[in-house]
Amino acid sequence: MIRVLLGVVGLASLVACSQPDQTVEQTTKPRTKAELPLSASDPKAILGSQLFFDESLSKEGNQSCATCHDISNAFVDKRGDVLASAVSLGSDGHSIGTRNTPTAAYAAFSPAFHQMADGEYRGGQFLDGRSSSLADQAQGPFINPVEMALENGSQVVAKVKQNPAYVTQFNALYGEDVLDDPEQSYEVVADAIASFEKTELFMPFDSRYDRALRGEVTFTPEEELGKTLFFSQQFTNCNACHQLNPSPFYDQETFTNYQYRNIGVPSNPALLAKNKDFIDRGLLDNPEVESSSQMGKFKVPSLRNVAVTGPYMHNGVFQDLRTVILFYDKYNNPSRKINPETGALWAGPEVAENIDFENLEIGPALTDQRVDALVAFLKTLTDQRYEGLISD
Repeated sequence: MIRVLLGVVGLASLVACSQPDQTVEQTTKPRTKAELPLSASDPKAILGSQLFFDESLSKEGNQSCATCHDISNAFVDKRGDVLASAVSLGSDGHSIGTRNTPTAAYAAFSPAFHQMADGEYRGGQFLDGRSSSLADQAQGPFINPVEMALENGSQVVAKVKQNPAYVTQFNALYGEDVLDDPEQSYEVVADAIASFEKTELFMPFDSRYDRALRGEVTFTPEEELGKTLFFSQQFTNCNACHQLNPSPFYDQETFTNYQYRNIGVPSNPALLAKNKDFIDRGLLDNPEVESSSQMGKFKVPSLRNVAVTGPYMHNGVFQDLRTVILFYDKYNNPSRKINPETGALWAGPEVAENIDFENLEIGPALTDQRVDALVAFLKTLTDQRYEGLISD
């Protein structure tokens, strides 16, 4: 099944190369052409693809990495089992998370988690950066009690060893009896999954935006206006956080600077109904971060596929992409008093400290025409195979 799936998206034609999450520099320097996705024929990626889709590697044998990172839905969880997909349901059938599942697409380009010269943080995986690399991240869900719910890495490896085909591949790729090594076994399982996540399946760079850069398609006037607004600090300041490379014409733009911001997102009432005292501390939940100045900050997400990966924000509080634009606009537009999804005033921030007013309160108020143009532009960031999922 996996080979058929990979063939459908044309991965077999890729050229093997270096691993993105280890080569991205800790600045905004553009990446080079040498840092393209791994080849689909990479043996570790092939093994990782099998593990990624294997539901037996969970407590109840009913959940895989692909369950919450669904290939057919831009690698997010659209099951809708709980709270309109704001959070995900665990293997035990009743446990739920507290954060919206981020997309696994383009995640390989995030640099390792680190503190910058100005004291702020950048990079890593998860919304709080607590795993520095893709391989580190891949170890988390297996042993998370509200996700795949296995007790420890040894239990994961024991399940892997029940499949003779896995044992044969691991021995060939990582060394004989590597799954019997208590220090390496879980790490090589995660490394294989990370290798799969570094293939073109996760990062095709074939959206309308990419095709327009290559001269293959032409933007509509509305899309062109949205692009101008997005990249202009005079009109929106969107690119202050959602542009990695200095040039807007760079052909591997991931639309995030991988830094951390508190933008004043309100709590999700549906989550509060489960736990009325819950407050998500964001970056402060990262074991490497101790300063209260990081309270309520979350990693700036990539806008790749943003039109099809809602609900939005760390807690899934907004269902519609246009609502997100209006939420930003309310900081500069006194007429934006009402949340269109609730019909009520915008709720206050979940964490009122450390809000990035410096960037949020820059730029003029947006007209409805410009809001629509920004939404139209953001839709152009959708990978070609997901364009059919875009809602009008």
